Amino acid sequence: MTRRKNPAGGSATGDKRTEAGRESGSGASTNEIDLIGEDLLQNILSRLPALTFASAACVSRTWSSLCNRVLSRPKLSSAFSLHPNPDVAVEEVVNKVLSEPLRPDFAIVCISPAFSLQQIHQLIIQKLGSATPIVTYESMGIIGRNAITDELKEIDWDMTMEEDCMGQFEPSSFSGFQGILLVVGFVPGLKVDAIPLSRPIEDPGIVLVDEFVRDIKEYTASVSGCTSPAGMIMFGGPSTNMKPVMDKLDYSMSAGTFIVGDESGRFLHRGSRRRKCNSLGVALVFVRDRNKPHGIGDIDFHVTVSTGLSPIGQTFKAAAVKERRHCEDCTTWLTARRQDLHDILDGETMLADINDEIGDNIEYAGLYIGVTKRRKNSVGLEKVRWVTSLAFHEVTRGDEQYLYVNGSGIKTGDSFRFYYSDSSAAASSCSNVSENLRRLKEGGDDRVVCKNATGGAVASDGNKKEVFGGMIFACSGRGESFFGRSNVDSSPFSDNFPGVPFSGTFCCGEICRGSSSLYSREAQEQSDAQCCLHVYSSCYLVMSYTPPLPEP
Repeated sequence: MTRRKNPAGGSATGDKRTEAGRESGSGASTNEIDLIGEDLLQNILSRLPALTFASAACVSRTWSSLCNRVLSRPKLSSAFSLHPNPDVAVEEVVNKVLSEPLRPDFAIVCISPAFSLQQIHQLIIQKLGSATPIVTYESMGIIGRNAITDELKEIDWDMTMEEDCMGQFEPSSFSGFQGILLVVGFVPGLKVDAIPLSRPIEDPGIVLVDEFVRDIKEYTASVSGCTSPAGMIMFGGPSTNMKPVMDKLDYSMSAGTFIVGDESGRFLHRGSRRRKCNSLGVALVFVRDRNKPHGIGDIDFHVTVSTGLSPIGQTFKAAAVKERRHCEDCTTWLTARRQDLHDILDGETMLADINDEIGDNIEYAGLYIGVTKRRKNSVGLEKVRWVTSLAFHEVTRGDEQYLYVNGSGIKTGDSFRFYYSDSSAAASSCSNVSENLRRLKEGGDDRVVCKNATGGAVASDGNKKEVFGGMIFACSGRGESFFGRSNVDSSPFSDNFPGVPFSGTFCCGEICRGSSSLYSREAQEQSDAQCCLHVYSSCYLVMSYTPPLPEP
């Protein structure tokens, strides 16, 4: 008789006899390793790499139960490789990330434009399996630890990007790194899926934003019974205007739903949903599972932002506004008047006043206007509401007629202020973020402790809460060239949570749901405005876990 082999290498009939011997209570077993006791066996299983661990879970019911006990808490694992061979680079990061027990619930892959997006995406799918929600995208740089040396680095791919008439970004010059960052998460008690933002193939001028919001709500309701997820990590395409998308999401989701991500980059994704549409963006949606297994605690998400813009000058109101489009790009031409004054100002006059106020002692890389927009918003047939938001538009130039800024959506009567990129303000803001994370670690309103190599500590109220990972979405204009020293953006996390896995990416536009008070506390008209798309900022997503209370 031929015996059928199981995935762990044993025989099916032998496993049945072993299982039967254990369950009969006789203590007999054909597998001597079971005689070492469950505690020691669990210790051995906890040291296996992920693929071997998955095979071990298939050996028997006892082993499966012990494996579930090993993976009762969430995990985040990440690593990067700078090897120029994509096959080797993928092998290095996968081996590192899966060097411990881990069941991938989601994966994020950041690559340099020197690698093939399609090739890396397929290689990762082969390694992690087609059932894992995966987003692979081209970033402007990465933050993380080297898969071989474990060294923490912030890496700018060091490239110049040019956009063609089809809205696709291509590197016009590339003399920097080739590399890949892999992030894999296991989040028991949550369900994760990649939900695309689409436009119909037959009508590429339409963006299905309402359908996107509805898909997120329907998926959330099917898993949790409510309509707002715990949060989402959002990735926008290179030619996608994310402002109306983020306005809809901010309008539709409850205040407790976090939204972070990268506004613009080429990407591929794999999730459970298949549509014959072009994807303009994708969201990794995290939903609390109403059917989570017994004995699983709660995962919480904490978001904080380091800003890198400083306001300058008075408040203006837009007077004449014109929009000009070229391919996928849009430029707005405008004149303005100072608040409560009637004289119309051209672009040359406004910029001269701003430059006089900034002075010669301050160097800045970018100048923006922050426009307060009050607009009607709704999703589907829902009741229309007024929503106020703050949107940044980069200033390109000014002449004796107009001020020229990138982007669209400015209307006559909108108020705005000028902002400039400020490394000193960014460094100070990073210190504030570090203080926020320190309070999070030490207690504050939440009893949060750092989970490191020795395990978590017990807070004074007896409730154990652990930070198990984090992600950073930082502006590509920041980094060492902006601050004059390395690893500034990563320091708030690494200083407060040493030994805790975290990673990040340099973005071409940072997505982070928040308030405009981050930028101008004194501007009363902006006090209630939301700001979801940022520039020269770093957004920190911190993940913590609270174990279930012990049974009496």
